[in-house]
Amino acid sequence: MKEFDCPTCGRVFDSRRGLGVHHSRVHDERLPNRECNHCGDSFYCESARAYCSEHCHDAAVSYEGKANPNFSDATEQTKCEVCGAKFEYYPSEKDGVYCSDCVENAAWRDPPQISGAAHHSWSGGKLSVSCDVCDARIERYPSQIQSEVVLCSRDCHGEWLSAAFTGDGHPNWRGGGVGEYGPGWRAVREQALARDDHACVLYGTDADELGRNPDVHHIVPVRLFAAMRALAVRDAHMLDNVISLCPGCHRRAEFDHVSRAKLRWRASIPRMDTPVAGGTTV
Repeated sequence: MKEFDCPTCGRVFDSRRGLGVHHSRVHDERLPNRECNHCGDSFYCESARAYCSEHCHDAAVSYEGKANPNFSDATEQTKCEVCGAKFEYYPSEKDGVYCSDCVENAAWRDPPQISGAAHHSWSGGKLSVSCDVCDARIERYPSQIQSEVVLCSRDCHGEWLSAAFTGDGHPNWRGGGVGEYGPGWRAVREQALARDDHACVLYGTDADELGRNPDVHHIVPVRLFAAMRALAVRDAHMLDNVISLCPGCHRRAEFDHVSRAKLRWRASIPRMDTPVAGGTTV
């Protein structure tokens, strides 16, 4: 029977497997089980590896020519379509058209045509249309005339906005005005200014500061009187329904930021030199 001696401690074993298990457990080292096909050194490997290292593998295996696993054939020779020089190429890569010098030199290439009908988004070019305000002929791309109007300039745009957003075209339209205020308005306006000393009843801003008389505001809007069949516009022109306000307060009152109750209370406060019944003044 063949015996196997431990190279470290000299112990004898009946099988190579027993020696290997002993050396791994006792001496904490695996014994070589393979021999490198390039350098001949022994080494341990669980798989069927033929070389002890990548260096031996690269030195023993060549990837050039037919030794390359992807080798299909040798190179072919052709003529460059630009300069006429002959060059070699691999058929597996692509058909030979241009030599390497011409590929690197881009001066011979024609730039791609991306304008006009050659563009991928070409849809027919500009169209000749008329401005909706001045009727001038202009050119526009189809994508530029998808809105409800076509305008040639900022001036025409401004004119169209002025017309389109007037009256019921304005987003804040509330039904329009009531026309002329009619008889009685001018007289009650003068009475309200005199009663309020020609000053804003909320902040006291007078005509000297404003450079003009304050606005005279209807506490209950004229449009409500005009909308009721039993009343008329002139019914809104009562002294207790009007009050003097500076332009800022007038806007606040128009947008209901000042209560009607507060305005009525201000209108009811007697002021100096205000005419009262009997021809006297307070």
